[in-house]
Amino acid sequence: MVLTGLLLSACGDGGYEPSGPFRPLPEGAPPKVGPPPTSLPPGSAQPGSGEEGGDPNVVATGLTVPTGLVLLPDGSAIVGERETGRLLQVFPDRSPAKELMVVPGVDTAGDGGLLGLALSPTFLEDGLLFAYISTATDNRVVRFPIGGTPNPVLTGIPRGEVGNGGALMTGLDGNLYVGTGDAGNPALAADPASLAGKVLRVDVFGRAVGDGPVFSRGHRDVTALCQDEERLYATDEAQQGPDEFDVVPEGGDAAAPPLVAVPAEEGGLGGCAVANGTVFLGALDGERVHVVTLDQEGRPLEDATEEVLGGRYGRLRTVVLDAEGALWVTTSNKDGVGTPGEGDDKVLRIRPPGGQPQSPL
Repeated sequence: MVLTGLLLSACGDGGYEPSGPFRPLPEGAPPKVGPPPTSLPPGSAQPGSGEEGGDPNVVATGLTVPTGLVLLPDGSAIVGERETGRLLQVFPDRSPAKELMVVPGVDTAGDGGLLGLALSPTFLEDGLLFAYISTATDNRVVRFPIGGTPNPVLTGIPRGEVGNGGALMTGLDGNLYVGTGDAGNPALAADPASLAGKVLRVDVFGRAVGDGPVFSRGHRDVTALCQDEERLYATDEAQQGPDEFDVVPEGGDAAAPPLVAVPAEEGGLGGCAVANGTVFLGALDGERVHVVTLDQEGRPLEDATEEVLGGRYGRLRTVVLDAEGALWVTTSNKDGVGTPGEGDDKVLRIRPPGGQPQSPL
């Protein structure tokens, strides 16, 4: 398969050399979100790395439902585990993953947990991360330095057994974009007074940008957000029927026809990444990454939907493109729906064509 004009040249095969600083900075002691767990849940695996001489696409193994992933300036990544709240640093050269901290106060009932991560727009100066988490009473966004205590930024997002959303993205404008779910109650998505079933826009302190925090409404379960120079996009997962990949205009309503509809058996959309007119969609139920090519107006080209990794690694969730054109992907085979295999769950890094002969891309 050839995806022209998308991916940049891959790096060489030498050892891992950070391309910039990674500096966990200390911060004071703001109020706690909740008590940290005294131990990891039963069956939590210890992180590992891709085995020497093994699958070149696997950069980390032995994780438990990795859900959020953000890229650091030095070329490594931080991944969060939905069920344990652990944050781990993983490396493109397949060095062993490094546990950084456990985010406290995470409640994993239903489809809740640690659901999304984003870097501060001034991460090099402040070293701060943002996380979207479920607590016992709500979904919320918190902010913290590595090893520090989370400070609430945006609270009161309705919480349910299903439909808890979890998309979190630092926009090109420096604001936070937050994708929420309808908490199992579709009426909340249409209610302008509710934070459920929305894409929200706030600044890094949680303050509304413009007339209010609601950027768009009418969504079912916003599991991922991605952005190019022209548009904001969201994956909207359905309990029944097809999932959707939508353009999200300011003041928009998700009742409008979607950009792409994905049949339920191929869906379970949990991640999106976009660059140079090509979109990657991680699919849990479909066990693949859908690849959609867009025209200059942002519309899908006819017969231009393909797939990669189909059936190879099981359930696939988060997808992120790095500066070298490689695609980072997390598996989700320990989520109670999938069938875990040896080394699950994993973080993958699929190198672009030419840089890695074994790459499915």
